[in-house]
Amino acid sequence: MPNPEPPYPAAPLNQDLVDLLVEVAGAPPGWARHVTPDARLDGDLLLDEGELAELAGRLREHFGPRTDLAALRAGLDLAALEALTVADVQRLLPEKGAR
Repeated sequence: MPNPEPPYPAAPLNQDLVDLLVEVAGAPPGWARHVTPDARLDGDLLLDEGELAELAGRLREHFGPRTDLAALRAGLDLAALEALTVADVQRLLPEKGAR
């Protein structure tokens, strides 16, 4: 039996988030297609600790101090760190106009 469809379609990714991920990764053209909600920061996008630290700083600069990726990561065990996805990061972002 196939998996049922989710009750709501996934929210589109915030383009500013995608752009920041591409920038901190120093990615070649076309790499942005790999940035999907379920892409794992470590396992799929292959971001290293330096890139993750840069992303954390850039998120705070762009979206405000409540967008604290470092604090989120600090509270996770190894398995959860490995499973951290782009969608998890997007959930940190403020609603439009709420900065």
